[in-house]
Amino acid sequence: MGCGKKDDFKGKSCVCEVVRAIKDIQDNAEDVCECPSNCFLEPLGAISPSSKRRHKRPDTRVFTLKTADGTPFHAFFKGDDCACVSIFFRVEEVFDNCCAVLRVLLPVNRKDGRDKVVNLADDCCIDLKKVCEVDFFLATDDCVTVDLNCFCAVQCIADVDLDVCED
Repeated sequence: MGCGKKDDFKGKSCVCEVVRAIKDIQDNAEDVCECPSNCFLEPLGAISPSSKRRHKRPDTRVFTLKTADGTPFHAFFKGDDCACVSIFFRVEEVFDNCCAVLRVLLPVNRKDGRDKVVNLADDCCIDLKKVCEVDFFLATDDCVTVDLNCFCAVQCIADVDLDVCED
């Protein structure tokens, strides 16, 4: 059981329910509106986009997951010049029993006008100072399947257009 739950816990996982809600919101994407940061906000676009390109409709709610000890969950992606680790995800599918397929998102810094991958890894760990350098995301072709019951927190970051939706 995740998050120190007792074996007799009969309730549902709140992380699972939030990720299911994110998937539903992504599936029903609409125009951009106000910008608070609650994961349950609808429509997609309600959480502040991390890009100034507001002419495109968001198709993704970027989020992170935290483990029982509060550390960010991370996954690997194929890359050229970095440790190829990200803590940012897009939900692709949620299965019964709260398993999900998550697309790993490339953490990017666009401050100097070009896309620069932010290397979040510092030898063995995530360098939390480098997380603050991330101001945009790109989709990778890498996915990870997770048990959402193993996480204690989900934090929504931004609604962005990654051009991953079918037209």
